[in-house]
Amino acid sequence: MACREQILSEDYGAALVDFALIGDELDGMDYCMETIDDQFAVLYFRRTGLLPISVSQYTYNSIPKLYGLMQDIAGPMGEYDPVNLIRSGISQMQGPPLSLTGKGVVIGFIDTGIRYNLDVFRRPDGTSRILSIWDQTIQDGTPPEGFSFGTEYTNGQINEALKSDNPLSVVPSTDTDGHGTAIASVAAGSDLGYGMSFLGAAPDADIVMVKCKEAKQYLRDYYFVQDGVPAYCDANIGMAVKYLDSFTRVGERPVVICIGMGTNWGDHAGNSILARYLDRIARKRNRVIVVCGGNEGNAGHHYHSLFPLEDGQTTQTVEIRVGEETPGMVMELWNAIPNTMSISIRSPGGEVIPYMDFRSRETRNFSFIYERTRISVDNILVEQGGGDELVVFRIERPTAGVWTFLVEVKGNVGYGYINMWLPITQFLGTDTYFLRPSPYETLTEPSLADNVITVSSYNASNNSFYLESGRGFARDGGLKPDVAAPGVNVSTVLGSRTGSCMAAAITAGGAAQLMQWAVIEKNDLLAQSMEVKSYFARGAVRSPDLIYPNRSWGYGRLNLVGTFDALIGV
Repeated sequence: MACREQILSEDYGAALVDFALIGDELDGMDYCMETIDDQFAVLYFRRTGLLPISVSQYTYNSIPKLYGLMQDIAGPMGEYDPVNLIRSGISQMQGPPLSLTGKGVVIGFIDTGIRYNLDVFRRPDGTSRILSIWDQTIQDGTPPEGFSFGTEYTNGQINEALKSDNPLSVVPSTDTDGHGTAIASVAAGSDLGYGMSFLGAAPDADIVMVKCKEAKQYLRDYYFVQDGVPAYCDANIGMAVKYLDSFTRVGERPVVICIGMGTNWGDHAGNSILARYLDRIARKRNRVIVVCGGNEGNAGHHYHSLFPLEDGQTTQTVEIRVGEETPGMVMELWNAIPNTMSISIRSPGGEVIPYMDFRSRETRNFSFIYERTRISVDNILVEQGGGDELVVFRIERPTAGVWTFLVEVKGNVGYGYINMWLPITQFLGTDTYFLRPSPYETLTEPSLADNVITVSSYNASNNSFYLESGRGFARDGGLKPDVAAPGVNVSTVLGSRTGSCMAAAITAGGAAQLMQWAVIEKNDLLAQSMEVKSYFARGAVRSPDLIYPNRSWGYGRLNLVGTFDALIGV
């Protein structure tokens, strides 16, 4: 296959790109390209002889971003509790008169795989409801048509495996983490024991699972992601979306794509290449994309400040408490146009990097005399995706204690506006946070893409907002999230779980119900993500004491009953 060697080799890097970024700069480079569509592709390139990763040397959007699983808190097995589906208006829609169970709709997942042998993914006759598994991590089988790596397992092969005494000897793909299995069961788990033992949101929907290949070691090293922490490259996620999209047959078989991954790297305005690709797919007929908003709202990983510029400049003092044994981190600082910045850094031991401006585009490297810390600082005056100024700090072996960043902002527009993001909780691995954090603008990428359905999380037992949930709006003021869904103590086939991925799974199941009504039952044959988002917004439950759209709740709490009431004018 065209790029198989390059995809699998650690000697080659991978970048999700748009064709506008591909030109004469590739002349003489050892590279291979896998096309996604007429605008997007994945570029695989030999890393030998190339300069180290740096936004000063490469466009920011061409540097691969790593996405983590949105962490969920696992609870005990316990008994199945339908309260989360009831509060979402999903259970009520499963029965007569509408009987919306997702029949005829495909729900696709990009995650850690699926334990296909569980009863919750089977039909009453024992056969599998899983149309296909693309395991990007297994390389000794046949890849999907048009792809160069991984192994595809069809419904027929899965059913053969289910007949075997040792299913994994026939289809060796499984989910050792459990994250993908839990999400799939919530969104599309079969009706077991007449709904008393277990019931997913769309129990008759077909399932497609992509077990995503983890990122290469050179990217994990650059971003300081520790061994054993799942991390996924945007290139592999983009290829997974292409695969799931291929199951769509307009007017016959709609596809809902559920993504339970996220990152803090990016402009938080939906301008990353992955976000733009998701937005492109979400604009197509009979596609719906649901993305979780992350669990960074209470992590202390976001700083923001809006301030007047006195006499054309103001200095902001940003303090970060770094935990013990932090191996390193990559942190971003975004400055709104047309202002410019200069930066000074003070270590916990008192050593100071004097103010640096960014008139020349180059990487600045600093070492501290009395500390082991090394810091590289990169700047882009006009970042290609959104046009704002960006500074990227790569901090290696930071000394524990309080680090101070002095940000001098200059401009003549009367005010300044800066945002800083630390990595997501899983990638940091230590207790590191801003001393004056903001819980807002903490939705993780790629949930800021315009047309995807972005979901925050709440506790259905008392209708309280889940404090860890990401919150809006987008950095540029875009209205995100779209809705809130239950994400606390959600029953899965592997026990109760808490986190934004659970809210996304419930919403994806609700989207499958709505697409059954719209497309399969021919009430709105050309429905797509934006329409589903609008249906959800119209039917959402809103509190009289809040203003909507809301930074935490979006347009309100997901309620499919309310959606259909709105359709008939109730």
